[in-house]
Amino acid sequence: MKGYRKVLIAMNGSTDVVQEGIKMAQDEKTWVTVLKVIPPNEGDLNLTGIKSIGDVLDSGGRKALHEARRMADDEGALIRTRLEEGAPAEKIVAVATEERCDVIILGAKKQKGWLGRLFGDHVIENVIRTAPCPVFVVGA
Repeated sequence: MKGYRKVLIAMNGSTDVVQEGIKMAQDEKTWVTVLKVIPPNEGDLNLTGIKSIGDVLDSGGRKALHEARRMADDEGALIRTRLEEGAPAEKIVAVATEERCDVIILGAKKQKGWLGRLFGDHVIENVIRTAPCPVFVVGA
C-alpha cells in the first residue's frame, strides 16, 4: 500500500475485508476509516419479538463496527468508524470524497451460483466507476 495515507474500508457484511484492509494499511501506518452503510428506513417496523430496537434500526451496523474495532485493537491498529444510511455505492463514494481518501478497499463475496457469477456485484462496479480514487477489491 505504498503512497496511500488515507484508506477507506467499506464493510459488506463480512469482517474479512476489515481484517485484510487493516493488515494492508498497517504496513504504511495510514489513517484508516471503516465504513458500514445501512439501508434507509422506509416505513413501519414490525417489532414483534424484537429485543433491541437499536439493532433493528441500524441493521446490525453498530455491532459490525464494534467487531471491526475489536479486530483493529487485536492488530494494534487505530481506526475510525462511520455508520451511514443510504445507497451503498453512493455513500461509499461520498465518504471517500469527503475524507479525501487515497484508496477504497471493498470486499467481494464469492458468487456460488451461476446467476451470481452472471450478474456480479453492482455495488463494486458502481464504486469502481465513480470513485475519486483507486479501488482495491479483496475476496471475502
